[in-house]
Amino acid sequence: MSSEPHASPPDDILRLRVTAKDPETLRALLRDTRPDVGGSPRVEEDGRVGIDVYAPADRIADLEREGVTVTTIGNASEAGRAAQAEVGSGDRFAPADAVPRGLAAKLSG
Repeated sequence: MSSEPHASPPDDILRLRVTAKDPETLRALLRDTRPDVGGSPRVEEDGRVGIDVYAPADRIADLEREGVTVTTIGNASEAGRAAQAEVGSGDRFAPADAVPRGLAAKLSG
């Protein structure tokens, strides 16, 4: 069962935490749905097993089943867009006085 509503654009990739009641349930889920996973499964103190999954909102229903909890951690696409916005545009070495300097051999040509 999903613990949060999913109000993101349909093409956005969400970071989801999938937690299963036991390793066998998680293995069956991953084998059946074949989602993009991030990292390795982690065992919780209560014996449940969880893993981070990256999927669009319309795939959440495929991940939900008895013994499995799906929690939205964040919107990976939105985080990527925010990181891209921090990157400058243009050529930082374009001015003539901004020639890269360092210890490397300077080759002509």
